[in-house]
Amino acid sequence: MEPLKARLFYYPTLIWNVARKSDARRWYDRVDENILIGALPFRSHANELVKQENVRGVVTMNENYETRFVSPNQQEWGALGVKQLRLSTVDFYQSPSVERVEEAINFIDDVNKDGCSVYVHCKAGRGRSATVVLCYIMKHYRYDPFHALQFLKTKRSHIKLCEAQQLTVNHYYKKLSENLEKQCNPQNAEE
Repeated sequence: MEPLKARLFYYPTLIWNVARKSDARRWYDRVDENILIGALPFRSHANELVKQENVRGVVTMNENYETRFVSPNQQEWGALGVKQLRLSTVDFYQSPSVERVEEAINFIDDVNKDGCSVYVHCKAGRGRSATVVLCYIMKHYRYDPFHALQFLKTKRSHIKLCEAQQLTVNHYYKKLSENLEKQCNPQNAEE
C-alpha cells in the first residue's frame, strides 16, 4: 500500500514543492565544496548545476516514475558529462539501506577525487536525500547524528526525516563508530 500512496501523492506534492519555492526554501543548497542537496532537478536546472556548481555526479533517490517526464535521464546527464547513480527509494515511508548509503558515499567520494561536486536529490530534498547527506557528513566530519543534523539544517533548514530514515542514519553511525573503534584498537578487532 505504501508504494501506491507514494505514487498517488507524487504529482500533488511536487506541485506543492514548486509553489512553496522561495528564498527561504531554495531548490537546492550547497553543503560543502563537495556536495549539494536539493529537490528533483528539472531539465532546466541541469546546465546551471553543471556550469555554476561544477556538478559532475548526481545521486537520484527517486523511483523511475518520479523522474520520467521532468528530470534529466542517465543519457541526458551523461551528455553533460555527469555520472548518475540511482538508488530508487519509495517516498514518504522508506529509507535507503545502510549498504545503499555506503554505495552513494563511495560514488560521491569518487566524483570528488576530480575536484567536482555531487548533487544528491529526492523529490523535495528533505528526507531520502537528507539521509544520504547526513551519513556523508557523519563520515567526513565525524559528527554524531544529532550534530550532523544540526549542521545540515544550517544549510537546508527544512530537512525532515521519517522514522525509517532516522533509523538508517543511526545504524550508519553505529557502523562508523564500530569501524573507527577497530581502527583505533586493532587488538580488539581480532577478538
